[in-house]
Amino acid sequence: MRRRKQKDLLLLALIDLAAFLSVFLLAGIVISVFARGFPAVSGTFLTAVTSILHGTVGIAGNIVNTIYIIVLTLFIAVPVGVGAAVWLNEYAGHGRIVRMIEFTTETLAGIPSIVFGLFGMMFFGTTLGLGYSILTGALTLTIMVLPLITRNAQEALRAVPAGYREGAIGLGAGRWYMIRTILLPAARPGILTGVILAAGRIAGESAALLFTAGSGYLLPEGGMGLLRKITESGGTLAVELYLSMSKAQYDVAFGIAAVLLCMIMLINLIVDTLVSRMEGRPEPEDLQMHEWKSADRRCNTRGREYRWLPLRSERIN
Repeated sequence: MRRRKQKDLLLLALIDLAAFLSVFLLAGIVISVFARGFPAVSGTFLTAVTSILHGTVGIAGNIVNTIYIIVLTLFIAVPVGVGAAVWLNEYAGHGRIVRMIEFTTETLAGIPSIVFGLFGMMFFGTTLGLGYSILTGALTLTIMVLPLITRNAQEALRAVPAGYREGAIGLGAGRWYMIRTILLPAARPGILTGVILAAGRIAGESAALLFTAGSGYLLPEGGMGLLRKITESGGTLAVELYLSMSKAQYDVAFGIAAVLLCMIMLINLIVDTLVSRMEGRPEPEDLQMHEWKSADRRCNTRGREYRWLPLRSERIN
């Protein structure tokens, strides 16, 4: 008994030590980057672009390019990834094809990003003729983050209690109606977690984008220039960070790193707030689709009223 207690205390100490080291390393990295990066951050640094003629050093164009890449990639990847998760979890069953698809998505998640960049450059850039552009980079990153979004959405859908499905089907709701109004709202926090992880990976990616999106740093022109920007070369903050380090511009590199960390923390904070609000609800609002009338044991489902009997349901209007 005493030996078992000693082992438990030893394991608890090791777990506490591992947690402390993780927090210590993360805090050390963040403090080090902020300490060296914030002195280089100024209003001109955030609102101007680098220009030899004007003698300015700025990352405004790279910030805009990063936003373009994140929004465009998620705009394509989230519907496809969530749709694939719904099909795999609710329609496909558990056959060999499903296991093969899941194995393929897990394999894609482990491929180095530079391989995705090479494929994107050859297929989207050369074969489709998109060249070095933000659109090429977004399409490449879409393939890269699809497994992450799909797997997180699958796990979120699997975490929805089976009673939600059984109750909706028992009340006469169709499968798609059940998925749209019950399963997806209930799984929304888990899906958003996958989206924020994908956004963080997109913001911090550089290897794949060097091959596909290039390193342009100019701001888009007004009007149609905002739309035309997606067909032009655009380097993100991570790409500019790499290029600054390669030129030995360490102060600029640390300034970019500080801005990038602040951007990722802001995105995390916003999504965490949304998720906590959703999880704080006792029941999603969309789950209130069924209004029980206990007085005469009637149920209102999509405008149709039923009376529930011991062996069957009788429609009364």
